[in-house]
Amino acid sequence: MIDLAILCEAVGCHGRVARVVVADSKGSAPREKGASMLVWEDGADGSIGGGRLEFQAMARAVDMLRNGPVSDIRRQPLGPALGQCCGGSVTLVTEIWDQAHFRKASVAVSAAEGNVFARRIEGPAEMPGRIARRVSAVSGQTQDATVELMDGWLLEPTGSRSRPVFIYGAGHVGGALARILGPLPEIEVTVADMRAQLACGLPDNVQPVFDSQPQAVMASAPADAAHFIVTHEHELDLELCHLVLGRPFSFAGLIGSATKWARFRKRLRSLGHSEAEIDRIECPIGITGFGKHPQAIAIGAAARFMHGGRRPFGYGAVE
Repeated sequence: MIDLAILCEAVGCHGRVARVVVADSKGSAPREKGASMLVWEDGADGSIGGGRLEFQAMARAVDMLRNGPVSDIRRQPLGPALGQCCGGSVTLVTEIWDQAHFRKASVAVSAAEGNVFARRIEGPAEMPGRIARRVSAVSGQTQDATVELMDGWLLEPTGSRSRPVFIYGAGHVGGALARILGPLPEIEVTVADMRAQLACGLPDNVQPVFDSQPQAVMASAPADAAHFIVTHEHELDLELCHLVLGRPFSFAGLIGSATKWARFRKRLRSLGHSEAEIDRIECPIGITGFGKHPQAIAIGAAARFMHGGRRPFGYGAVE
């Protein structure tokens, strides 16, 4: 997925950037189709898979920034010649982006119907008929839209970070969780806390909300949001649990012990919630076998969330 907002920010900061995307992947490869990174003269963001492949891709991108061309397709076996032993192969597309290119792309995306951005990387300037038909077939169908390289044309779904995650509490665990989840693609993290001093140190890609009560932040969250309740006050935790059970959500987790959760369950029942409703909140949160250090709790909570809300085999709750 190409995120034009992030690309716009990078172009604004660095003037010219190279975007490298995995357009195709066969066999064993370090990253999946669609993985991308941005490269500029003295830095980079994102990853297409570490090691020699990424090192060479970055070097090639910098050379293109200095000397051209403005687009390039490289098909790379991941074998001994590269100093890697994955055994598969990848096709990398590198494009140089500046303000003029971005404006042209923005106009094209705005004019297009659907959610697929198609552009020529090499070959004929006029879009072949089969490319137009493919764009039409997958536009608006998120489940079918994927990165495709056809006849020198690159097709990518457009969009931005789409999985909203709300963390209530910016203390040790909440801050650690924000730093783990924030950099992940297609996740948009919001941290809510009234202690403004805790905003310092949060990643730039995390949205801090320190001027509103967490309850108000939760009330404005979209229906598909994930909620991590990790505040420093049990009464606030309970109130947020009560509020989240009165609204739709994709995932909800509460920090605390099994003893805390037993007490909360009793109080939530008294507030009118059924056992089935209460069971939708996970407590203790995440994979608890990692230990009780805040960073370990955050790692367990993030792993649980990334695993789709299913507790991986072999880990149980710690009393």
